[in-house]
Amino acid sequence: MNSFFASVEQELDASLRGKPVAVAPLLADSTCCIAVSYEGKAFGVKTGTLVGEARRLCPDMKFIVGDHANYINYHNKIVEAVEACVPVDSVCSIDEMACRLTGYQQDVKAATELAAKIKATIRDTVGSSLKCSIGLGPNRYLAKIAGDMKKPDGFTVIRPCDLPQALYPLKLRDLTGVGAKMEARLNQKGLRTMAQLLALTPEEMRRAWGSVSGEEMWHLLRGEQLVEKVTEQKSLSHSHVLPPELRNRPGAMRILKKLTDKAATRLRKEGFFASGIQIFVKFLDQDGWQARCNLMETQDTLAFIHAIKTLWKELPEGRVYAVGVVMTGLVPEAFHAPSLFEDLRRDRLTKTLDQINEKFGKDILHYGATHESAGLVPLRIAFTRIPEADEE
Repeated sequence: MNSFFASVEQELDASLRGKPVAVAPLLADSTCCIAVSYEGKAFGVKTGTLVGEARRLCPDMKFIVGDHANYINYHNKIVEAVEACVPVDSVCSIDEMACRLTGYQQDVKAATELAAKIKATIRDTVGSSLKCSIGLGPNRYLAKIAGDMKKPDGFTVIRPCDLPQALYPLKLRDLTGVGAKMEARLNQKGLRTMAQLLALTPEEMRRAWGSVSGEEMWHLLRGEQLVEKVTEQKSLSHSHVLPPELRNRPGAMRILKKLTDKAATRLRKEGFFASGIQIFVKFLDQDGWQARCNLMETQDTLAFIHAIKTLWKELPEGRVYAVGVVMTGLVPEAFHAPSLFEDLRRDRLTKTLDQINEKFGKDILHYGATHESAGLVPLRIAFTRIPEADEE
């Protein structure tokens, strides 16, 4: 999807259509734009531009605090629209999905007609403001690269016979998985163009990346299919940028307790125990800080809150900007070995609270430790994880 969050806002409010729009987590100059309409991008405002800088570049920019519930709703509608045309093989993020073509669909002419049908179905059944770019390639990686080549509302085909020449005009940063640090690493090795990169052997690519990922990239860039790895979930996290009135130690702790409560509820819902917890803090005027500790495998909200309060005592002085919590060392419930010290009554109590809240509404019942945090952490935008509709 093209400028997905901003496009949803334009679809919801017709007065915003054709105008520069930016979506931000909150209305503060120190936060950044997480989505910008193409009308705003024409002024040089990009995803990641600070709100204050965006105001300077485009004084007429309309800033909107993102409501993730709306984005989830439209995401689900778009998945349904695409499914009406071709099965969705994988939902990659809130604004991206992949489809595997089979049989006659693999003919370029048929695939081109299918792409047009997908665009029309989204426009007619979801919203005319919602545009997408579609890429066709011999593997998912190259299809994604192709989809990024023409925006907005583009369609690009990369056939096996087009390789590697079709990739020569790209910059190294155009490759998914090549960020600023990897680009600098490749530059240090004398690799600055796609032609130079594509001239390497698999072994040279492995050395350039410093891992087997380089060799895998070599095969992907040549259109080969790799066996997809089944990854194990190793952590679960929630974070939040603090509104200006809560950018102090007591306010940050209130938010952190709520994030911990949310993470613990999600942990139980997804069927895991955690054997460790980490908290991290971002400051306005200094480097960030983090602390962690190990735990006996647990799902208990109060055990997690006790742990973060203990870790919080080591927090250095500074102007707190954002906080987050990470549950680590996840163990599926099926592999959890009960401890002699586990309080089974408290486990039952915790799950009963979850069931009551699920039936009657979030925070109908909550722990006293999180009472002061109620309503402080609304659902926020996530690109790589699609929250359940009932999450807050």
